[in-house]
Amino acid sequence: MSSPNQVSISQVSDVTTVEITTQGPQGPAFSSSGKTMNDSNAVDGSLVRLDTSSGTFIADSTVTVTNIVDGGNF
Repeated sequence: MSSPNQVSISQVSDVTTVEITTQGPQGPAFSSSGKTMNDSNAVDGSLVRLDTSSGTFIADSTVTVTNIVDGGNF
């Protein structure tokens, strides 16, 4: 059962099964500080960084494992 808040009753021979599914709590927010995550342009090897001007964590092709090692400014 994939939909929340459902009751399903089935019977096979002399066995009756009742399954109840309810939607549980949604868990914590992504960030306790209210920041968001932008990974819409993420590529293989993307490194996550924080853009403080927008308050957004970003993962894209600008900073990757490859380009930070091959020619990164240290």
